[in-house]
Amino acid sequence: MAQAGYSDQTMSRQAMKAELLDAETELRLAYAWRDQRDEAALHRLITAYMRLAISMASKFRRYGAPMNDLIQEASLGLMKAADKFDPDRGVRFSTYAVWWIKASIQDYVMRNWSMVRTGSTSSQKALFFNLRRVQAKIEREANQRGETLDGHQLRAMIASEIGVPVHDVEMMDGRLAGSDFSLNVTQSAEDEGREWIDALEDDTAQASEVVEDSHDRAHLRDWLVKAMTDLNPRERFIVTERKLRDEGRTLESLGNELGLSKERVRQLEAAAFAKLKRSLETRTREVHHFL
Repeated sequence: MAQAGYSDQTMSRQAMKAELLDAETELRLAYAWRDQRDEAALHRLITAYMRLAISMASKFRRYGAPMNDLIQEASLGLMKAADKFDPDRGVRFSTYAVWWIKASIQDYVMRNWSMVRTGSTSSQKALFFNLRRVQAKIEREANQRGETLDGHQLRAMIASEIGVPVHDVEMMDGRLAGSDFSLNVTQSAEDEGREWIDALEDDTAQASEVVEDSHDRAHLRDWLVKAMTDLNPRERFIVTERKLRDEGRTLESLGNELGLSKERVRQLEAAAFAKLKRSLETRTREVHHFL
């Protein structure tokens, strides 16, 4: 297994010195691990196929991940394969392990390629690792035929080739076209160290807005208190219990307390709201007339 502090060259040299297992020995080790949890057998099995894990990890270097990290992920995939391998199925361990190693490396690359999560579905994974290759192939074949493809035609052909929806191609193409940039990078040498984050709009409320909002809220509370005084005691009670409590009461519970039907309480509530609306509208018109 890859270990912290080892260079990828050191791990590669060690892997190349490992024994090559024949089918019979491999099967015996797999049974020993599955049935007896023989750790020595597991270690021997994994060590023998570390060269396979390292070989597969090297194919993903173009995505910018450190080789040591790729080897670590490949070794994790190899260990998962060993833990889940069923020797009774008659398949060589190397054939089975390839899929686990590849899946582990691909998941790591997609998690670390960008700070923004690139995606984890099967179609997104297929696009991430194949979009540019398929695009180059389609463009090369079109040039050989003397054709010029527009963006829509190209994305449609890529979607058909990979077997995914066109909108997934458009989304992944946009993500792969950009890269992460720090907002703390200076904009230019002439800006005396001004960073990009300084150019972002501040969406928090300005001081004047805070004062105006506080003033308006105070007026609304005052208007509401005065409007409530226009209601009779029963109407005020219903409005308070229904709308001004943290948990408003039901029409039925108020009806039981007041000795009224639920429908009658609803009617009184509606009449009270109508009075409140008229009172607030009157005060609003007075303010507008004054302004």
